This record gives sequence, structure tokens and C-alpha cells, in this order.
Amino acid sequence: MGTHYCHLKLDERRKLAKWLEAKMSISEIADRLGRDPSTIYRDIKRNRYTDGELPELNGYHALVAQDKYEQRRAIHRKMIIHPDLKAAIEDRLKAGWSPEQIAGRMRLERHPIRVSHETIYRFAYSKDGREEQFYRHLPEHRRRRRPRGYRRHNRAHIFDIQSLSHRPERVSERLEFGHWECDLMMFRKEHGKVNVTSLVERVSRYAVVIRNEDRQSKPIMESLINGLVPLPADARKSITFDRGTEFSAWKYLKAGIGADAWFCDPQAPYQKGTVENTNNRLRRYLPRSTAPTALTNRYLRSICHRLNATPRKCLGYRTPAEVFESNLMEIQNRLE
Repeated sequence: MGTHYCHLKLDERRKLAKWLEAKMSISEIADRLGRDPSTIYRDIKRNRYTDGELPELNGYHALVAQDKYEQRRAIHRKMIIHPDLKAAIEDRLKAGWSPEQIAGRMRLERHPIRVSHETIYRFAYSKDGREEQFYRHLPEHRRRRRPRGYRRHNRAHIFDIQSLSHRPERVSERLEFGHWECDLMMFRKEHGKVNVTSLVERVSRYAVVIRNEDRQSKPIMESLINGLVPLPADARKSITFDRGTEFSAWKYLKAGIGADAWFCDPQAPYQKGTVENTNNRLRRYLPRSTAPTALTNRYLRSICHRLNATPRKCLGYRTPAEVFESNLMEIQNRLE
């Protein structure tokens, strides 16, 4: 026997009740169940049924014991004994926050009653959570927890570029504000050529989404220039791309806003992991089945606002908007 205590399961309690009724000794029951005798004594003591009015019903009954066990466990589940807490967590999940972001923000704001992200997941996949279909509020909407898959990229080769290996270390280590990553989000072919550009600043994780009418590179670069030109020069120093041909007109960036362009190695989109992660978040609101022709700039801005107002673990549970605005203020103060 190991030192870790494992609670009895329902099928074990059924056997225990049957063998107790047959007057079997506790030591023999423990041997048959492969349990320590103290485990059996403990379960009988804690889950025995007693009725003062009908003493003939007193005894150990499997279903009653299981129910008492589950009720006792539920007492320690904060999301069950604090319905207001559960409602607040549910509202945040519906707003697009992950369990980890919710728990981290609670710690940052020093809530009197807090939960860990594991508590949220455990409730979602518990008996009570499944009855409410609480898992539908989780980011992946899955019945069971499983690792996320990864997108496959088939990119054409482009030439005359600056390799990511030559990007300054201060940029790679996120020590300098104003460096962005960019990608294109596509939709199903039957919806036409309309797509969106996803752009994210590496330090703050601040996201911008821009609609494109097709995949021609020059118009995409022009839309990037138009989107970034209102920012001070120190807030738009460079953009990192993958090797997609839609980014082949990268030289327009330098001429338009003075921004450098860096490119990942072939078949290595993970090297711009910040925007890849942002794309996964955006897919909650822009699945591949979306009809992109119906996307308005107002709707895309509302999605960005939601993402940028969501706390992030990597930012100490501050929001991308908070970090982005703080860095812009620092730039403004230097200029003054």
C-alpha cells in the first residue's frame, strides 16, 4: 500500500455494504478491496446512515454513503457554496477570459474569495458542472480537457529578406517596446478572398485586426502602414512576418513608416508565437466558417477591445491595453 490516501469508489462501497451485511470482518474486506483496514473503518464511520425514528434502517448503504461523500466534498468547492462567485466567473468566461486569466486577475485585485484556474476546470468537468454544461463557457468548449492542436502552414518561399536570426537580441527578449508580429487569418474558400490581418505588439500583446479584400501584398502593406502611422515612431519600429508571399512587398513598410521587417525561417511560424497565440484567441470570434464579407471595421474593433481588455498571465495579469498605454505614455514623456 502507498502512503497516498485514495477515496473509495461507488463500486467499492457496493461491495463493502454487501460484505458487511454478510458479517464479513473488516480485515477480510480490506484484503479483498486491496485497501488498508483504516480506510474501511473511516468510510463506515463517516458515511454510515442513522435514523433516530427508524433505527432498523441504520447501517451502511452504498448509495447513501456515496451521496454523503459527494455532499461533503461539495462543501469545499467554492463555486458551489458561493453562487455569486460562480456567476462572476461565468460572466468573465463569456467575455472571453480563460480560467487562468480569471484566477490571476483575482490575485492581482486581492479578492477576498479566490479560486485557482484548476478549481474552475474541475468544477466545469465535475458532475455539477456537467449538468449545467459549464464547459461550454470555457475557451475551447470541449467536453474533455485535451491538448490544443496546431495549425499547419504551407508557405511559398520569398527572397531578399532579413532573417529573424539577425534580429537584435533586445527585440527577441522583449526588452524594447514597439516591435510587432503579423499574420494573415484566412476563411473557407467558398467565402471568397476577403481575409484579415492580425497584428500584435510583442511587449504588451496589444492586438490590432485589419480587414483585407484579397491577399495581394502591396494593399496589405498599405493597410499596415495606415493602421500604424498614427503611432509615434518608437511604437512601430519593426514587424516580424512568416514567409507567406502576401508579405513579399515588405519594403513598402520602410518607405512608408520607417519600420524594419524580419522574417521567420521557412516552415517555422512558431518563431512568431505571439501572433500565433493571438490568432488562437481571435478564432473564438472569427472561426473559419465566418463569412468575412460581413465583417465590419466596427465589429473587428470590438473584438480587439475585448482581447486587449483581458488580463494576461505573462503581463502579471495586467491587460494588453494597460501595458500598451503605459509604454505610449513613456514615449510621450521622453518626447516632451
